[in-house]
Amino acid sequence: MRLLLDTHVVLWWLADDETLADETKDLIDTETEVFISAVSVWEIAIKQASGKLTVPPDLLQVVDRSGLVELPVRSRHAVEAGGLPAVHRDPFDRMLVAQARCEGLTLLTRDPQVLRYDVALREV
Repeated sequence: MRLLLDTHVVLWWLADDETLADETKDLIDTETEVFISAVSVWEIAIKQASGKLTVPPDLLQVVDRSGLVELPVRSRHAVEAGGLPAVHRDPFDRMLVAQARCEGLTLLTRDPQVLRYDVALREV
């Protein structure tokens, strides 16, 4: 299974947060292709700049050492996101859904709004 981590899952996994079940941590640790979207890094940076989130100053190095595969935003992702039904208003989550759909990835999330989309999902 090829995985795309929702932003909150990225943060929990990088912090080894107990919010993530051991089963989910093991899944992320053992899958050969686990992606982090550039959109998640952007969302984290925005929340950090606004004071809503504290992350290590070397976040990019932490992500690089994590073994996660960076997933850039492509034009086809933007078109897919723009065509999604208005189930969720968060543009970051809409893009993650679009990326998962376009790339054939399973999105790991706990967001109940994301769960309403027609996309391969695994709830954490």
